[in-house]
Amino acid sequence: MQSKNRVAITGGSSGIGLAAAQAFLDAGYEVINFSRRDCPIRSGRLTSVAVDLSNTEATREAAISMAASLPAATVVHCAGAIREKRIEEATLADLTELANLHLGAALSLVQANLSAMKQARYGRIVLISSRAVLGLSKRTAYSATKAGMLGLARSWALELAGDGITVNVIAPGPIADTEMFEEIIPAASTKMNAALKQVPVGRFGTPEDVARAVMFFADPKASFVTGQTLFVCGGTSIGSIAY
Repeated sequence: MQSKNRVAITGGSSGIGLAAAQAFLDAGYEVINFSRRDCPIRSGRLTSVAVDLSNTEATREAAISMAASLPAATVVHCAGAIREKRIEEATLADLTELANLHLGAALSLVQANLSAMKQARYGRIVLISSRAVLGLSKRTAYSATKAGMLGLARSWALELAGDGITVNVIAPGPIADTEMFEEIIPAASTKMNAALKQVPVGRFGTPEDVARAVMFFADPKASFVTGQTLFVCGGTSIGSIAY
C-alpha cells in the first residue's frame, strides 16, 4: 500500500484516537498506532506499536523504525494527558512531561515520515489540541503545551505548503467517553450536570465528533486548508467554562 493511503496515529487505543483510527480504517487506510496499549480494533490493516510517547528517545526510535518500512503520508497526533493541578502544585516536571508528549511526540512522528511526504508531494498533519488553549483553571502544563501545538502547526504549515503538505489543529471541548474527561468528571460526579449546563449545544461531545473533523483535514481534497485551528467544542470556545 502506498504511503498516501497510510496514517500514523498516536493514542489510537482509546478515546478520540480510537475513533479516528476506526474512521481511517473504514475509509480504506492502513493505520499505524503508537500508544502505550494495544489498539482493541482487530484489522489486518492496523499495526500497533507499544511506546510511552512522553519518552522522547523511545518515541523517536519507534517512529523512525516504523517509517523505514511503512512510511505514512498522514500523521495524526491524538495522545494527551492533563495533570490537573493548581498553580502552587504545578511542577517543572509536569511541563517537561507534557511538552514531550504533546509537542515532542508530534515532532518525532512528523520528522520520521516527512521524507516520504515530500517525495510524494503530499501530506496531511493533524494535531489534536484542546479548547483549554483559551484558558482553563488548573491546567498550567496542559494548556501551555496544547497551545504550543498551534504554534507548531502555523509554522509547519508555512514551511511545508510548497510540498503539498497541510498542517491543521483540532481543539476539542468537553468530550465524553474518554479517559481524560472521566479523570476530571467521573461518571457519578456532581460536576456532571453543572459542566453540561456550560455547553451551548446542550450535550457533551463524542470521540466520533472529533474523528469527523480529523477526516476532513486528512481528506486529499482539503488541500486549500492549512495552518488552521478548528474548535470542535459545542460552542464552549465562545464562552467561559469551568469544570
